[in-house]
Amino acid sequence: MKIVACNSNRPLAEAVASALNLPLCKAVVRRFADMEIFVEIQENVRGEDVFVVQSTCYPTNDNLMELLIMIDTLRRGSARRITAVMPYFGYARQDRKSGPRTPISAKLVANLIVEAGANRVLTMDLHAGQIQGFFDIPVDNLFAAPLFTRDIKERYGNRDLMIVSPDVGGVVRARQLAKRLNVDLAIIDKRRERAGMSEVMNVIGDVSGRHCLLVDDIIDSGGTFCNAADALIGRGASSVGAYVTHGVLTGGAVSRVAASPIEMMTITDSILATDAVRSAANMRQITIAQLLANAMRAVSDESSVSSLFD
Repeated sequence: MKIVACNSNRPLAEAVASALNLPLCKAVVRRFADMEIFVEIQENVRGEDVFVVQSTCYPTNDNLMELLIMIDTLRRGSARRITAVMPYFGYARQDRKSGPRTPISAKLVANLIVEAGANRVLTMDLHAGQIQGFFDIPVDNLFAAPLFTRDIKERYGNRDLMIVSPDVGGVVRARQLAKRLNVDLAIIDKRRERAGMSEVMNVIGDVSGRHCLLVDDIIDSGGTFCNAADALIGRGASSVGAYVTHGVLTGGAVSRVAASPIEMMTITDSILATDAVRSAANMRQITIAQLLANAMRAVSDESSVSSLFD
């Protein structure tokens, strides 16, 4: 097997390669003067099982084009199998028609990846599980829950915990983590007036005196989390923390979280941390490199990926 890194999150790709005790494949991904993307693989990949590591995070369109062109390059280089390893799958929130004359962009991106020449996709905590069905190739959707479970037990094992879903849509994800930890579940009932803005309406569950951990797959503007934290403290929670898989964190999200009652927000390194994230006092990252490495090895060896989560 060979591992190729694009530019969105090279440190993660290097950590995965180190975990597999393999060097990264020699490749160049650069821009022409007009910002067209040029890719060159500098070693033989004919007949190889190749994994391309690329999160389609900001700048989303540039990173997506890098991935597509890299896949096409490997296909034309006669790679035996190409797996797109996408720790963060951009456009996943556009998984259905949200109104008249609107796109289903997640399906379009799936078509592009398949048409470019990918034989398989390996991703993590898809925003909507049905996106796996948008692909006509196998998709392995990994989960951060085992990592979060272990970290929560190490950091908060002596506290009276309660897992909280910041909205109704994330209840299944939060319930799974609560079940792993054998703790109670609460739900934030919110009303979103417009995109990027949310208003907390009610807290379902008794959070009084509990250490509440908000759990979700994505944090973008941070408004939902900060409003939820305020609501939990207002309902008597002793403290509030958060565990999120993908730290998109656009605009003033980091400063918004820093000024909120959230004691500590833990995110994974599926998206490369910005300087603001690294310097934030109440934000930290845990790595998914070993999990990705284990899954990639299982795919290469044709063994079970789902057994990683048993």
